[in-house]
Amino acid sequence: MQRSLQWFKSWEGLLFVLLLISVVVNALLTPYYLSVNNIINLFMLSIEKIIVALVMTLVIINAEIDLSVASIMGLAACILAFLWERGVPLPVGLAIGLAAGALAGLFNGFWIARIGLPSLAVTLAGLIGYRGAARILLEDRSIGDFPEWFDRLGQQPLIGPLPFALILFVVLFVVTLILLQSSGFGRYIYVIGNNRDVAGYSGVKVTRVKLLIFVASGFISALAGLLFAARLGAVRGDLALGFELDIITMVLLGGVSIFGGRGSLIGVGLSILLILNLRNGMALANMSGHIQTGVIGTLLILSVLVPNMAQKVQDTWRRRQYVQSGAETE
Repeated sequence: MQRSLQWFKSWEGLLFVLLLISVVVNALLTPYYLSVNNIINLFMLSIEKIIVALVMTLVIINAEIDLSVASIMGLAACILAFLWERGVPLPVGLAIGLAAGALAGLFNGFWIARIGLPSLAVTLAGLIGYRGAARILLEDRSIGDFPEWFDRLGQQPLIGPLPFALILFVVLFVVTLILLQSSGFGRYIYVIGNNRDVAGYSGVKVTRVKLLIFVASGFISALAGLLFAARLGAVRGDLALGFELDIITMVLLGGVSIFGGRGSLIGVGLSILLILNLRNGMALANMSGHIQTGVIGTLLILSVLVPNMAQKVQDTWRRRQYVQSGAETE
């Protein structure tokens, strides 16, 4: 019982309470909110973002950041559309798009892990460069008319009422959770995030771990971009523009420290559900997209400030208790 109460005092517990409140409020706004179709639609409107948020969790726990994920999404989709327009079979285009995402992640990881440049600077350059390459490929055109099976993959249910992308998200969530919580690689991610130098002295292959994380980030981002193309049925050079804001917000709001080494995928999962419910509620209340973006931006600021302020308060409280206990002993 005491452990349960302690959990509710944690950041994840706070997110859970806020999620319950948002669900109750939304359910009161409309009787259709809790319907199966609305819940699936709630996920599908942001499914590509929440897929990328899973791998972004690994990146940030490792004390890095990847601002290029949305641009890689757009680049992979534009490569697919560019090749399809020129008669390349779609499966080949899909494979090349995924490979391009992995190579983009490898390129980021090389400069960060091997050369030692800050991930903020490298991936910011990637954000600009990969988006520029996507625009060069398609210019201002919109390319669609993909095969029917590809459109169905992104738009129609696959198993019961569940679309392919939602099933994929659940599978990736379970795999990422096991990777983080129950594998040696997951422990390495946390150890490096806490202190890279100490991890290196302890025998952890820091460079290899970071390279793998950024390759995974590029690959999953490309996969999400291709799924987005299937859902929309068309591709433009600005596909997924600005998605990195929502993705990073989901991770940081989930309690993952921007400084690395701390956080859990359970917290990120609760954060994803909370943000999806907030967006759904604001849409039901007929709030404009600009207001919704402003709310998400505010959440991003709070997700960085509040956990770190709370940690400082806890540290100060512990120091005072330690000093008081020492004085009482004397």
